[in-house]
Amino acid sequence: MAEDILLPPDDLETAGAEGTAEYDENDIITLDWNEHIRRRPGMYIGKLGDGSNFDDGIYVLLKEVLDNSIDEFMMGFGKQITVSVANGTVSVRDYGRGIPLGKLVDASSRMNTGGKYDSKAFKKSVGLNGVGIKAVNALSTSFTITSFRDGEKKTVSYANGNIVSESPIEPTDEPNGTLVVFTPDAGIFRDYKFLDEHILPLLKNYTYLNTGLTIHYNGTRLHSRRGLLDLLDDRMTNTPLYNPIHLKGTDIELTITHAKQYGEEYYTFVNGQNTTQGGTHLAAFKETVARSFKEYFNRNFEPSDIRGGMVATLSIRVEEPVFESQTKTKLGSRDMGPDGPTVNKFIGDFIKKELDDYLHKNTDVAEVILKKVQENERDRKAMSSVTKLAREKAKKVKINNKKLLDCRVHLSDAKGDEDKKLASSIFITEGDSAAGSITKIRDVETQAVFSLRGKPKNTYGLTQKIVYENDEFNMLQDALNIEEGIDGLRYNNVIIATDADVDGMHIRLLLLTFFLQFFPDLIKKGHVYVLQTPLFRVRNKKGTRRGSKSAGKNDETYYCYTDEERVNAIAKLGANAEITRFKGLGEISPEEFREFIGPDMRVDRVNLRKEDAVADVLEFYMGKNTPERQNFIIDNLVVEDDSQIS
Repeated sequence: MAEDILLPPDDLETAGAEGTAEYDENDIITLDWNEHIRRRPGMYIGKLGDGSNFDDGIYVLLKEVLDNSIDEFMMGFGKQITVSVANGTVSVRDYGRGIPLGKLVDASSRMNTGGKYDSKAFKKSVGLNGVGIKAVNALSTSFTITSFRDGEKKTVSYANGNIVSESPIEPTDEPNGTLVVFTPDAGIFRDYKFLDEHILPLLKNYTYLNTGLTIHYNGTRLHSRRGLLDLLDDRMTNTPLYNPIHLKGTDIELTITHAKQYGEEYYTFVNGQNTTQGGTHLAAFKETVARSFKEYFNRNFEPSDIRGGMVATLSIRVEEPVFESQTKTKLGSRDMGPDGPTVNKFIGDFIKKELDDYLHKNTDVAEVILKKVQENERDRKAMSSVTKLAREKAKKVKINNKKLLDCRVHLSDAKGDEDKKLASSIFITEGDSAAGSITKIRDVETQAVFSLRGKPKNTYGLTQKIVYENDEFNMLQDALNIEEGIDGLRYNNVIIATDADVDGMHIRLLLLTFFLQFFPDLIKKGHVYVLQTPLFRVRNKKGTRRGSKSAGKNDETYYCYTDEERVNAIAKLGANAEITRFKGLGEISPEEFREFIGPDMRVDRVNLRKEDAVADVLEFYMGKNTPERQNFIIDNLVVEDDSQIS
């Protein structure tokens, strides 16, 4: 498929003005299907990235291939999938029915072509638009697909979406199925690396949502017998207060439990797609669960009291689902299908009946839930006066001190550019100097700045009341708009931007302790990052004092984030190397800072997993065992060599 691209004149200032640029038939160009994808990859797979984050494009490519194999399993064909990743190349072999051999080229390289438009064959699939595997093809320097079907096979190989070779149909002893091998384009994905820490959770999700499926990944066998119960057990970082409620019906499965923690925690899926941004199904779930508990207990509890500390999973199957973006992270469907009930009614009717039946049969569980809800209610009422005063104070401080320099687009906007909403970020800085550098060159559309004053309080072991009584945390919570939970979160990316010195590291730990204690779901949903800024600047001392990386042969400048990068930069410049150690963000000029918070900014996502044993970690590093920590620091002390640094 080719697409016409209209290129308007660049120099027209107003409609009807006399332009200087010519505009004729030569300005209308037609792009082949693969060229359009390569020029506009974000339209098809979201962000690109280098593989350091779980939502980077290379994992979307892997998922697009896997989704086709999962669809075969859902139709009852192929109980095993083999996945291997080595040296940047991915191989996925399923044992489904295989693509009809005569249509192998069309299925892998012709847009809007696929076997899922007829809902009789793939009634409840994610990939209905005929794009997914074509995007993988176009964005890979090497893409080979082989279909095995009824004793015959056919192979087609591509480079950047262009056919390199095509074999004739030939006999084979291989079982039915499809083999896809691809190598993403390192030019598009910035020297990417596939990381097991992002691949394994993706593959585990497939097994949790498809009980009976086995995935072999680089020699590791992944299989689930209990479905969403296994997923819940894998994701919970706190001990559940009661054995999780597990309800399952046609096209719906869910689990519910509570833990001794703040906030609400949900993992939702539609047709196997992890809807990290929620959508209509999550809204219906939350509303109905709160109402069902209220009716069962015959008490007019606040929904927030019922759901406080709740950890739940929800998976539904929808015919022809509609998502709010190509990356399919938020469900927009109002109906379960063309002839089905609304999503709200379907989920509501199921939960109302099944949850009520469960509670009547398991009164011991109901009693535990009632105690938890009553505890939440007492805490909320006890804090009501404190909360009111704190919010009033937060508004006054924000107005007078301008602690928050806001951006124009927010994650919680009802309408707006989805890409900008996902790019919306807030930098949490220490002091005015660092905030000043970022403020001068930030993108005012999507980047906000919040400036801390001094070191915030260590919140480990304290109650939530501290959030409202401490000025810094009260203001930060207000800026993020998370007083009532993260549903109202204003920024998709909460970026801790502190100095790379002892004080900066301490402030970083205090902020992480705060989030881990009171808003763990903010971290689990992947919203919290740490900004990586260069430790060193190595430049040619014969060049311009304020030289750039490409100004001239004597103006070479390298920004180094590690000692290894510093050593390599010095080796390149030899005796002309001038090394500067950045002690704080305020020492970096605004112009230099522009690169560090731009499209290629380096950030580390803060993760929270069950195996991290967060409670033990916090107790050791943030608790009252000062002598133990002192001994640990002494035993692990590293002395920095400043002999070559100016």
